Amino acid sequence: MCQNCNKNPVYELNGKEKLCKSCFIKYFEKKARKTIRVYNLINKKDKILVACSGGKDSTIVLYLLNKIFKGNKVEAITTDVAIGSYSKKNLENLRKFCRGHKVILHETSFREEFGYGVCYLRDVLKEKGRELNNCSICGVLRRSLWNKKARELNATKLATGHNLDDEAQSIVMNMFKNNIKTLAKLGPRTGVVEDKRFVPRIKLLYLLTEEETTLYSKLMNFPVVYERCPCSLHVYRRQIGDMLDAMEKQHPGTKHSIVNSFLEIMPLLKERYKEGKIGTCKLCKEPSASDVCNVCKILKH
Repeated sequence: MCQNCNKNPVYELNGKEKLCKSCFIKYFEKKARKTIRVYNLINKKDKILVACSGGKDSTIVLYLLNKIFKGNKVEAITTDVAIGSYSKKNLENLRKFCRGHKVILHETSFREEFGYGVCYLRDVLKEKGRELNNCSICGVLRRSLWNKKARELNATKLATGHNLDDEAQSIVMNMFKNNIKTLAKLGPRTGVVEDKRFVPRIKLLYLLTEEETTLYSKLMNFPVVYERCPCSLHVYRRQIGDMLDAMEKQHPGTKHSIVNSFLEIMPLLKERYKEGKIGTCKLCKEPSASDVCNVCKILKH
């Protein structure tokens, strides 16, 4: 039975403590609030824009922030990347959620902003000899678009739905590829060098697992699609995720250990790379680490 109230449990915490529905929801929300407080993610003057895909994690973040900071402080933004019925269903769900919770939703689309959907861009790039998967293209274009829209909307923070599993994957991926400078940009608040052209990105679910976010979303009856994106079947991140899932099954606590170890060295990494400079793309005039930003490298194919 639940350790707190003797009701039927829905979740077993750390393989020991059992929690019922109401106690699990309290545990989940308390942990998200603690992440905000411990890592100083949000202050009272912030205007927060939540980057939403229509999936469970970003929907949870939108719900929690709207619950914590009532009023006009929280708005949502989404981008239709044109992946058939998958994108359409996510957009319908997000619209429904925002109407029900009276949240302003800003809608954008790849076709309107860039002229093409993500699958078309992938195929054209492949014909040009550039093998980029949908996730690489989608990630680069969405991050750039959301940052520009956040600036236009005068948002001071851009909240994303990354959870502990996502962060563990990112840490291992960058370690395996020896991308230490990129590794330094991770954390509950991303980035190393501050630049007014970049709206800081924050992760409320940083210390909550995929299992926990899935359960919370289902217990709250959020209208979301739980299937993975159909275009992510063979990408490197999914391979790393599957590997970590297998390790977690054999050695419980593996993902927490990866993230906690990173948090120990994170201050050292950020200190090492804090003197770096962010340049300007000569084509679009957006901030870039090189003469031509990754967005223009994709779009100027």
